[in-house]
Amino acid sequence: MKKLVLLAGVSASPAMAATGPFFSLGNTDFVVLISFLLFIAVLLKFGVPGMLTGMLDKRAVQIKADLDEARALREEAKAVLASYERKKKEVQEQADRIVSSAKEEATAAAEQAKTDLANSIARRVAAAEERIASAEAGAVRAVREQAVAIAIAAAGDVLAKQATAETASASIDAAIKQVSAKMH
Repeated sequence: MKKLVLLAGVSASPAMAATGPFFSLGNTDFVVLISFLLFIAVLLKFGVPGMLTGMLDKRAVQIKADLDEARALREEAKAVLASYERKKKEVQEQADRIVSSAKEEATAAAEQAKTDLANSIARRVAAAEERIASAEAGAVRAVREQAVAIAIAAAGDVLAKQATAETASASIDAAIKQVSAKMH
């Protein structure tokens, strides 16, 4: 029955509408049909469909292998990314520790500098007070020496006005006796 339907379908085709008999070598449609059927037969004889399916199977296996490799690379990339993220977090934590340590050291250094500055100022004030006291003592000594010199000069003037040749000679003799008594 199927053959009859097929034959009816072929006979109802536009090729049958051509002039002349269909099963003639003069009909190009028939020649093309025969050539096509021979071509298909040659392909089937040499196993071309099997080769095509084999090539497609090989290609499918290659694609599957490529997909598996891509999955493995993706997993490896995820692992590397996670590793780098952990390292980044560790480095950030270390940087935060370094910054806080530097802040603490800077605060300690500032406190030490304040203490050192206060000590330096205290030493300089003490040195200045010592210099002032020394200058004051020197000034007092200079005033006393000046006062003694003035007193001696004044006493010398008074004695020179009051002294006569006899009293001067007696004073000199008395001074010599005092010196010789103290030396012996």
